[in-house]
Amino acid sequence: MTDAEKYDVKRARRELYGASARDFVLVDVPPMRYLAVDGHGDPNTARAYAEAIEALYPVAYAVKFASKRAGRDFVVAPLEGLWRADDPSAFVRRDKSAWSWTMLIAQPDWVDEQMVADAVAGARAKADRPALDLVELREVREGRSAQILHVGPYDAEGSTLARLHDEWMPAHGLTFNGDHHEIYLGDPRRTAPEKLRTILRQPVRPV
Repeated sequence: MTDAEKYDVKRARRELYGASARDFVLVDVPPMRYLAVDGHGDPNTARAYAEAIEALYPVAYAVKFASKRAGRDFVVAPLEGLWRADDPSAFVRRDKSAWSWTMLIAQPDWVDEQMVADAVAGARAKADRPALDLVELREVREGRSAQILHVGPYDAEGSTLARLHDEWMPAHGLTFNGDHHEIYLGDPRRTAPEKLRTILRQPVRPV
């Protein structure tokens, strides 16, 4: 199987993973399946966040290699996150202690619960990571959403989100209809903060 034949969600869903930095656009997001782990707290300091990431990636790669052995290879998708707070302004203010989150890695449609359970067991056999029991296959339904590409440090997102919440959404007669969603197209371990690329997405509905 060639690289061109591998399923890659970024190519299959270009409209969702190829956002422009010029302005917000509306997209229709179909139901999608993800490996998911829930948690709460500042992603920079909460041990639960680090443990979630440490569990998600081994499971994601175990699913990929099992699928490849069965004849259907795919590219491991980028890390994504659903973020929520009782007050949405917590994101604009960057009050990270108030954030709850669900960290995600998108899966092809053919991945099922048994494949994920087997992958969790295989990952545990190599290293018993605390959050492995929290990994589950979950369908996320967002529907109509506004999104934009943010280029720069994560902590510089506040002004873009303020513009979305306080200007763009009211001007288009829209309000919140789900969790704030981020898609991390850059690796912070290898990319300078000013060059990080993050899709910011907000499900919306008419007021």
